[in-house]
Amino acid sequence: MAVVGAGLSGLAAAHTLARRGARVVVLERGEFPGTKNLMGGVLYARPMEEVFPGWEEEAPLERPIVRQEYWLLSPQGGFRLGLHPQRWVSRPNAYTVLRARFDAWLASRVERAGAVVVPETLVVDLLREGERVVGVRTDRPEGDLRARMVIIAEGVNRFLVQKAGLGGEFRPREVALGVKQVISLPQEVIEERFGVRDREGVAVEMIGQPTEGMVGAAFLYTNLESVSLGLGVLVHQMVERKRNPLELLEELKGHPAVAPFIEGGEVREYGARLIPEPGPRSIPRLYGEGCLVVGDAAMLSNAVYREGSNFALISGKLAAETAWEALEKGDFSSRTLSSYRERLESSFILPDLRKFSRVGELFESHPEFFRVYPSLLVEALSELLTVDLLPKVAKRRLVLSRLRRERSLWRLGRDLFRLGRALG
Repeated sequence: MAVVGAGLSGLAAAHTLARRGARVVVLERGEFPGTKNLMGGVLYARPMEEVFPGWEEEAPLERPIVRQEYWLLSPQGGFRLGLHPQRWVSRPNAYTVLRARFDAWLASRVERAGAVVVPETLVVDLLREGERVVGVRTDRPEGDLRARMVIIAEGVNRFLVQKAGLGGEFRPREVALGVKQVISLPQEVIEERFGVRDREGVAVEMIGQPTEGMVGAAFLYTNLESVSLGLGVLVHQMVERKRNPLELLEELKGHPAVAPFIEGGEVREYGARLIPEPGPRSIPRLYGEGCLVVGDAAMLSNAVYREGSNFALISGKLAAETAWEALEKGDFSSRTLSSYRERLESSFILPDLRKFSRVGELFESHPEFFRVYPSLLVEALSELLTVDLLPKVAKRRLVLSRLRRERSLWRLGRDLFRLGRALG
């Protein structure tokens, strides 16, 4: 078996197959696994345990997330909503990780299971016999590698997905561009500023001012001795508005709600990557004759809940189970491999993608959810909670008059109804 790509989905597939006794090689174009992999930095515990039992005992983790916060930001301030359940303290729901360290460790775990990981190897084409994929062609001398089947885990660019005839190029409106900086701060400073202790962590998601009305969100995650700060915005909107994502990130760093948390920090790393923003027509065909597609290459990501790592891990595992079934049957036809989609349907992956596919379309057609409503809410709460000589009845009238200037109550109610339908 050949797996193309040593990200989370590819390593999950290779580990699952190797543990069952299959011969697996993972081909990675980076210098080592993790050198080109980038995400916000939150990794969910339960999906990892499903694929890599006992992983928490040895993995290079940063902090367990014990508090999740959501910030609505206006140009002058923000409104914060936080969740701090005790169950996350006793049993972490997620951890922050730094992918360069974490993926290198994960690849070593895959190798201990019996797979072979080959870095610095670019797959340039698929080998075929008739319609069936029977291996890959690499950029190495005599670099053809024959395999009973190929699992494509190449990421969003999905060059091999096109070669396999399973889908075309992604469109700019189907992906966001994410940019991120890792900013060094002392451990004790992070814990004081975020109100945590004993290596506990906080994850913050932000909407509103950071993306200037474009569809997207920003994040701020705590690592052990650094914080990860970044944002993601739909590519086509940045192109249309001629906005530079790095400029947006620099403006975010100066926002009054964000600046105190990173003050005195030093930028240690910077990176950018494309993020799937799947709609109902963006997911390619997930299986072919002798091949399967997993993770970002399959556009498997839940943009509404900012989930991608769990989709990658579980899709890799389910693809490996499908490949093992094909290996036992000695049949790598699309008829046998079609059970991969059935497995995805029985998991949370495809049901969640269908459920929330309308949300992205709603947000793109109604930019007020990012440009107008966060500022209106922050302004309204600021007015109502400011104690001065005005009676509260007068303050309510003032808030309503400002709201009517920006949006009619009927239009606000209609937008909230549409949002409820899309989320419900």
